[in-house]
Amino acid sequence: MYFLKYNYSVSTITRCYLIRNASKVASQIRIYEVGPRDGLQNESKFVPTDIKLELINKLAAAGINNIESASFVSPKWVKQMSDGVDVMKNLNRVSGVNYPVLVPNLKGYEIAKQCNVEEVAIFPAGSEGFSQKNLNCSVQEGLQRFKQVALQAIKDGLRVRGYVSCVVGCPYDGPISPKIIAKITEELLEMGCYEVSLGDTIGVGTAGSVRRLLREVLQVATPDRLALHFHDTYGQGLSNLLAGLEFDIKTVDSSISGLGGCPYARGASGNLATEDLVYFLYGLGINTNIDLVKLIEAGRYISNFLGKPTESKVNRALGDRFKNHYDIIKLAACEVN
Repeated sequence: MYFLKYNYSVSTITRCYLIRNASKVASQIRIYEVGPRDGLQNESKFVPTDIKLELINKLAAAGINNIESASFVSPKWVKQMSDGVDVMKNLNRVSGVNYPVLVPNLKGYEIAKQCNVEEVAIFPAGSEGFSQKNLNCSVQEGLQRFKQVALQAIKDGLRVRGYVSCVVGCPYDGPISPKIIAKITEELLEMGCYEVSLGDTIGVGTAGSVRRLLREVLQVATPDRLALHFHDTYGQGLSNLLAGLEFDIKTVDSSISGLGGCPYARGASGNLATEDLVYFLYGLGINTNIDLVKLIEAGRYISNFLGKPTESKVNRALGDRFKNHYDIIKLAACEVN
C-alpha cells in the first residue's frame, strides 16, 4: 500500500496526516487479547485466581471479545498457569466473548475439555532450538503431537488456533527462513486450525522482515487465516503491525499493559500493549468498539497488583486525564474543533 512506501519512523507514521489513508487498508481489526495467559506466564509473582478472574472481567467489560484466559501446560514448568482449571470453571462468561486456552498435548487437552472451553490453541515452534527448549522435542515431533490435539478437538466440536513462535528470529538459532514458517503454517492449516498466529517471540522483527515473512506465508494461506503476534522488545510492534496491514491481515494479538515475555526466550520483553494498539487504531479511523477508559483501568489493575509500572505508553500518558472514552478517540484522531 502506497502510504508505507517511505521509510517513516513509528512516531512519524502515526501522525494525523496518515489517518485518512490508513482507514482504506483495514476497515476492521480483530483484537485477540493474550494478557491473562501469555502476559502473565513469565511473571515471578504468582497471580491468584481471583485476580486473574477480575482482570478477565475488566477486559470483557472494556469490549474485548477474544481473551486467552488460561493454559494447561505442566505446573512444573509454568507455575503461574497452575490454576487453569479454577480460572476456567469460575469465569463469569459474557455472551459473545471467546475464552480460548493453550494446550500442549492430549493430556492437557483432556483437562481443558472438562472446563467447558470452546477454543484451544496449539503452539509449535518455528526453530529447532526453541522447540527443544519449549517443547523438549523437534519441530516435526511437536507438529505431530499437536496434530493429535487438533484432530481430537475438531472431532469434539471445538475451534483450534495455531501459534508459531520465533517466526523472524530465535534466541538459539538466530534468523529464521520465511520458507520454514510458511511450511509450518501450511501444516497447521491442513490439520484444521481456523487461524495461525505468527509470533515474533523475541521482538527482533522490523517492517522489512515482516514483509518478507508475509510474502512467503501468503503463498500458502489467505490473509483471513493469519494473525500477527508481536513482542515489543525493540519498539517495533506498531510499525510491524502496519506492515501486516499492507497485506490485509486483520487479526492482531496484544497484551494488556504490555505484559509478556517467555521463560525460554532470553531477552524477550512484553507483547504489544493492548492500550497502545487500540489508541493507534482509533487514530487510523478504525473503530474497535473498545472503551479505552475501561481498558486503561484494566491495565492499571494488573500493573498495580504486580507492583510495577505499566509498559503501555498510552496508559502512562493518559492516566486519569480522561473520563470519557470518546474524548480519547478525538485525541487519537487529532480532531480539530
